[in-house]
Amino acid sequence: MANKIYKLSDPSGKTADLPLREGSLGPGTLDISTLNKDLGVFTFDPGFMATASCESRITYIDGEKGVLLYRGYPVEQLAEHSNFIEVSYLLLYGELPTKQQLEGFRNSLRRHSMVNEAVLRFFSGFHYDAHPMAMLTAVVGSLSAFYHDSTDIHNPRHREVFAHRIIAKMPTLAAAVYKHGTGQPFVYPRNDLDYCSNFLNMLFSVPAEPYKVDPVAAKALDLLFILHADHEQNASTSTVRLAGSSNTNPYAAIAAGIATLWGPAHGGANEAVLNMLRDIGDVKNIDKAITRAKDKNSGFRLMGFGHRVYKNYDPRAKIIRATCHQVLEKLGRDDPTLELAMRLEEIALKDDYFIEKKLYPNVDFYSGIIYRALGIPVHMMTVMFAIARTAGWVTHWQEMISDPHMKIGRPRQLYTGEVKRDYAEINQRK
Repeated sequence: MANKIYKLSDPSGKTADLPLREGSLGPGTLDISTLNKDLGVFTFDPGFMATASCESRITYIDGEKGVLLYRGYPVEQLAEHSNFIEVSYLLLYGELPTKQQLEGFRNSLRRHSMVNEAVLRFFSGFHYDAHPMAMLTAVVGSLSAFYHDSTDIHNPRHREVFAHRIIAKMPTLAAAVYKHGTGQPFVYPRNDLDYCSNFLNMLFSVPAEPYKVDPVAAKALDLLFILHADHEQNASTSTVRLAGSSNTNPYAAIAAGIATLWGPAHGGANEAVLNMLRDIGDVKNIDKAITRAKDKNSGFRLMGFGHRVYKNYDPRAKIIRATCHQVLEKLGRDDPTLELAMRLEEIALKDDYFIEKKLYPNVDFYSGIIYRALGIPVHMMTVMFAIARTAGWVTHWQEMISDPHMKIGRPRQLYTGEVKRDYAEINQRK
């Protein structure tokens, strides 16, 4: 609702009324939708740093205070008391489920966890060392060819079936990606296991011997999935919305989100953190690394510090930091990388440079270490992120498609190229 009107005028005396729209939380947003019609100009905002691209009821972030809410619930409370399936239901339907609703949702995911056998045969077309995110992007994009019975985006029931299907099938596909890379046979989902235990079983079990899922590992994975489930209008979520705004099939929109997540500046950041820690190598090299990070000309960055939105400690990082210790202790794994990470954090947080720039550890700083403790290789870590974030992607896609005022995304530009000129024959060109 617009409570205030801001007036903008140009040198010729033309004026535009910009209503201030107030949300339930956060800063107000100026409605500039008539700016071009009234004044003949566009706004310029590279990276959309100050632009609200949509109205949403799903996730709220206060970067200054380090707040993250899913449907109004603090992520700290959900991490402590909930589980990933319940959080997925909350995101999709807006409310925490009753016991009956939760069990119905779980059963639906179980029924949809298997994939068409022809989908699994797709993997034989990939080279053995293909990047897992390349395979996942391609296979998810192909699903519309197998499940086209429910891709009518204007049918609410079809949208719901799609949402359940993609959340259910992502672990199955992710495990198949891993198995293809290792040369091991695919492992089918089991309906007697919970979501994360089922995924770990598909990932690590082999036909030659029994495999028992460690409950500590399953619980840690469930926590990471909760913390990665959604994060407002980030690059991959915005991509899913933009692709979906063309009314493309939903599998294509999710595949676009996966491709965007692959970038090291987004979902690949936890992999970059581990690579950075490996390059630093030893605690004695930390001071030198911090000095390099301060030098703008060095080209070196401390990965896992700072966040585009959070100007305070990432609330997810606080939760993961404690869990990181617990997982390594309970699984009995002494990881020198953790000692290095903890020491790096300790030194950086006392350094005036990092304090002044508010470069606090973010969620990626610790998540990669936990994944490694669970036995998940570095090149699979962005795939793990994709499994969790699918719940958020689908929810945002659902919200956008069900909006009767939805428009196809069409950003504008500031053109700085050549002005109009005439074509010259080849023998007349200089």
